[in-house]
Amino acid sequence: MKKIVLVFITALLITNCGTFSKSNTSSVHTNEARIVDPTVYASTITEEELKEMLYKYSSDEFEGRETGEKGQKMAVEYLKNQYQKLDIPTPLGDDDYFQEVPLEKQSVSEAKIAINGTSFKSFEDHIVLRSSSNTEITTQDIVYVGYGIHAENYSDYKDIDVKDKIVLAKAGEPKDANGNYITTGTAEDTKWTNGRQSLSSKRDAAIENGAKGLLLLDANMFARYAPYYQRQAESGTSGRLSLKSNEAEMMMLMVNENLAKALHPSILEDEKPKNLKTNLSLAIENKSEEISSENVVAYIKGSTKPDEILVISAHLDHEGIKNGEIYNGADDDGSGTIAILEIAEAFKEAEKAGHGPKRSILFLHVTGEEKGLLGSRHYTDNDPIFPLENTVADLNIDMIGRTDPKRKEGDRNYVYLIGSDKLSTDLHNISEEVNKKYCNIELDYTFNDDNDPNRFYYRSDHYNFAKNNIPVIFYFNGTHDDYHQPSDTPDKIEYDLLENRARLVFYTAWEIANRAERLIVDKATE
Repeated sequence: MKKIVLVFITALLITNCGTFSKSNTSSVHTNEARIVDPTVYASTITEEELKEMLYKYSSDEFEGRETGEKGQKMAVEYLKNQYQKLDIPTPLGDDDYFQEVPLEKQSVSEAKIAINGTSFKSFEDHIVLRSSSNTEITTQDIVYVGYGIHAENYSDYKDIDVKDKIVLAKAGEPKDANGNYITTGTAEDTKWTNGRQSLSSKRDAAIENGAKGLLLLDANMFARYAPYYQRQAESGTSGRLSLKSNEAEMMMLMVNENLAKALHPSILEDEKPKNLKTNLSLAIENKSEEISSENVVAYIKGSTKPDEILVISAHLDHEGIKNGEIYNGADDDGSGTIAILEIAEAFKEAEKAGHGPKRSILFLHVTGEEKGLLGSRHYTDNDPIFPLENTVADLNIDMIGRTDPKRKEGDRNYVYLIGSDKLSTDLHNISEEVNKKYCNIELDYTFNDDNDPNRFYYRSDHYNFAKNNIPVIFYFNGTHDDYHQPSDTPDKIEYDLLENRARLVFYTAWEIANRAERLIVDKATE
């Protein structure tokens, strides 16, 4: 990155967000007089530097940055070196920029199951989705929990004790008299009905209520999953990565109707939770390989409110190599990764000029996003470097270097914003006002709709902060034909857009970090 000599000028100087922007004199709520002009520092975020770094970061040399593999290790070293060149320290001390993220790659485990003395077969009647340890259980502590939903307005766990028991739940979600799902009141799929997300939602509900295991009846997904799991078991190949929790991971199996009916004959018709008192014997041999991966963390300490933390995040990983082709991930999420480096440089230049942020800023590059938001989940759930209660917001950047082909020709000066108003009206208003003052980018909220069928709000790293009632903004350009393809290469990035959007994030971060009052969270969920 370039080093520049900054000449302090007054706020009369206006430097636009980028080539598309126009100056605007609308005020932003700083709550205090300020003579510092952030446009001076925003001007250090340039197309040229973004392009130079992204061509390196998303080159074949980095082998697609597969989590835990050689290319990902090269990526974290690259990021560490960039922060060292900028003289931006790590909060971990001793030049240790890496937060270790413990993962495991599971080979398919097979279970031996008998119910009331009758045996059931792996891949025909049941498949092991998750088991972090060898398991051997003989029990009658099995509770049928209907759909296994645990939501604010509806819970199958109400008035029933499942602590340290195995629960049996079935797929889907009931509807009301109008044909709408009970948790949302709409006909759109919810997190309890939507494929793989429903698996994690029902698992999380079981964990929250203290269950030690989940048997999930989903005939449709069982028919899809069972042949794949059987092929993997026969080939001996490793399965998906998962995050190792500080606590033992809850056992989770998917079962078919044959096995479920042995546990509870009227399961397809009965929705009322009940203790089954059925004799179950279960044995699982865990087959997994420990994998090491890393988040990269750098830090500028706040000058007057150092204990309040603003996080700026992006994921550093991508898809690696498949069938001999390298998936470079220039947009996903090389664009967000490199944008953070430029934003960090801008804040560092401000600090060197005596105008460092009042609140601390954590530049957080997370691993394993493509594997299920693993690095950000480790940060929030297992090992927050700074207390979550002191974290004022997360600005998450995931794909900001391209144009969504769904937008009409020439309509390029936009960015999709997701989540800005879901927890904090304050954050949403700041975001809008900052953009009007400095950038005049079109802020498109298409994917912010609660009923968005793409459910992007739940699909990037900001969500692990949002679920902890930390206000978030997710900056996103939308998908395109090169999304998750080997053709997502740096030559296709629109660097003027990348510069504009990175500057917008900087300005928003500047305002959050320097305003007198902490963001108000007025829409917190339980």
